[in-house]
Amino acid sequence: MKIEVLGRGCVKCNLLYQMVLETLTKLGRDAEVIKIDDIKKLPDYGVWLTPGLVVDGEVKMSGRIPKQEELEDWLS
Repeated sequence: MKIEVLGRGCVKCNLLYQMVLETLTKLGRDAEVIKIDDIKKLPDYGVWLTPGLVVDGEVKMSGRIPKQEELEDWLS
């Protein structure tokens, strides 16, 4: 599984990154987790608001922090 957290390093972007790592640990899943902080790359994903979350090439959300239940569903 490849997970990309999109954002410029703001508080919410960093929080989402931490949530992803903690959720993967909770679920016992291994994944490649990458932070994409180059703002010029965000439009390539169709993401205009940060933070954004991409799982295996599919944009799951942008512009908000997901609920824990949503994140667990996307990462399981």
